[in-house]
Amino acid sequence: MHVITVPVTPFAQNCRIIVCKKTNKAVIVDPGGDVDKITAQVASHRVEIQAIWLTHGHLDHVGVADILCKTYDVDILGPHKDEHFWFENLPMQAQMFGFAAKAPFYPTKYLNDLDSVKVGELEFLVKHCPGHTPGHIVFYQEQQQCVIVGDVIFKGAIGRTDFPQGNTEQLLTSIKQQIMCLPDKTIIMAGHGLNTTVGDEKSTNPFISGHFG
Repeated sequence: MHVITVPVTPFAQNCRIIVCKKTNKAVIVDPGGDVDKITAQVASHRVEIQAIWLTHGHLDHVGVADILCKTYDVDILGPHKDEHFWFENLPMQAQMFGFAAKAPFYPTKYLNDLDSVKVGELEFLVKHCPGHTPGHIVFYQEQQQCVIVGDVIFKGAIGRTDFPQGNTEQLLTSIKQQIMCLPDKTIIMAGHGLNTTVGDEKSTNPFISGHFG
């Protein structure tokens, strides 16, 4: 597996291009903006895009998904159906975050907990992780020991819960039951900032370890 990280939007959101090395097939995860940056990376690595995957419906994660699905003639998969209201409210999100005007669009298919999605020969398990948003999902690849977590957890921090339908208690439960249960060496690929591991967050993340300061 090869991972190409493309920071996009003024929020430096980590759009990921996940490539199956055996087949050269790829998916684009959370394309929040800067479509030219993303397509340039696809072209330079000469990969074949199979789908767009979304962790949740915030604009900085989905902003150009509709453009890319038409560019590559592929489906948009995810997030969970409980994110539907965020897609309905894309115009409001654009105004709230200071982005260019954005019309609503919707995923081809919503995903559920324990679904699986594939890119080439790589299979990812879908885990529903509500709290930052109600329909947030993450993508876990067991053999490669990595999990793409969107805005659920970051290096030393957790996702915000002050947006509509956010819930701190629910988010902490999701992290503990869906992320911290994974092997300690599992790489956490967050939607913003640096990668980390499950083991590091167990011992150093104050929201998980309980040790502040």
